[in-house]
Amino acid sequence: QVHMVESGGGSVQTGGSLRLSCAAAGISFRRFCMGWFRQAPGKEREGVATISEDDSKNYMASVKGRFTISRDSSNNTLYLQMNSLIPGDTAMYFCASSPRDVGRFCRPLQTDFTYWGQGIQVTVSS
Repeated sequence: QVHMVESGGGSVQTGGSLRLSCAAAGISFRRFCMGWFRQAPGKEREGVATISEDDSKNYMASVKGRFTISRDSSNNTLYLQMNSLIPGDTAMYFCASSPRDVGRFCRPLQTDFTYWGQGIQVTVSS
């Protein structure tokens, strides 16, 4: 049973930084995708960044250069470092994971991910 729990959210002003963490337990598959998604009120959930077990990374266009996804395999933790935050980044952020078939790239699509955290709020004020 995979269990994922986010932490590190909160409220910051424009230009500030936050670091989200996601503690992942029960991930036993050798090849996997892990990712961060977000959902703002009244909007669909969108993929922010993904990372595979070989550390291949993928970012949505609007966060490139500002956000960095990383993972620590020693403690099964996924991170999202968010810098230069803007009000448009305000959303509930979710971490997710899924086993990955050979040859399949990690895509920032909800349907590609099986296991989800409960979400954590990030609010950026102007």
